[in-house]
Amino acid sequence: MSFEAWSVFALFWVAFVTTPGPNAVNCISNGMTLGFRRALVGVLGILTQATSFLLLSAAGVTALIAASPTGFTVAKFAGAAVLIWLGIRGWMNAGKPAPTELRPARHVYLHALAIATINPKSVAGYLAAFSAFVQPQVPIWDQMAVIVPTALVLTTLSYTGFTALGALMGRAALGAVFNVWVRRLLASCFIVYGLLLGLAAAPQPAG
Repeated sequence: MSFEAWSVFALFWVAFVTTPGPNAVNCISNGMTLGFRRALVGVLGILTQATSFLLLSAAGVTALIAASPTGFTVAKFAGAAVLIWLGIRGWMNAGKPAPTELRPARHVYLHALAIATINPKSVAGYLAAFSAFVQPQVPIWDQMAVIVPTALVLTTLSYTGFTALGALMGRAALGAVFNVWVRRLLASCFIVYGLLLGLAAAPQPAG
């Protein structure tokens, strides 16, 4: 991969991982309720999903998923239902103290991994990255040696930043009524993302 191609890919990935979505909302929520250090386990869950999707993209699996309307539709509505349920539950629990003692690291990790995985729109992002930036004449795993570290470093920086933002917001709003409304706003974001996901069209592989 040339430096020019790498630069364009890096800019694309920055936009991909910094655009607010369910992962960002979950990181902010974790930061608010768990504090920065404990919430970083959620970032690890996102990185697990990112690594898996990168490898699946290299193997061509995301193209197969995108080419299966039935499979995409089932995954889309399942993911939308989960996001909406998380939003409703978050809204209902917003007025209650954050149950930090009931959320071990394993739960935080698996919760973040699930949110990162259930959104079929992730397929569109990874598919776009590979169809636009991977060069057919160059061995795929040679390119992956550049793509994977770049993507994972940028993903780490982005969601660590969202987690830090949530931790700062949690400190500022600790014990205040404002805290309840922020948590309700984050819960509303999950509901909106779920509705948007339900309306999303299947990603199309590049011709």
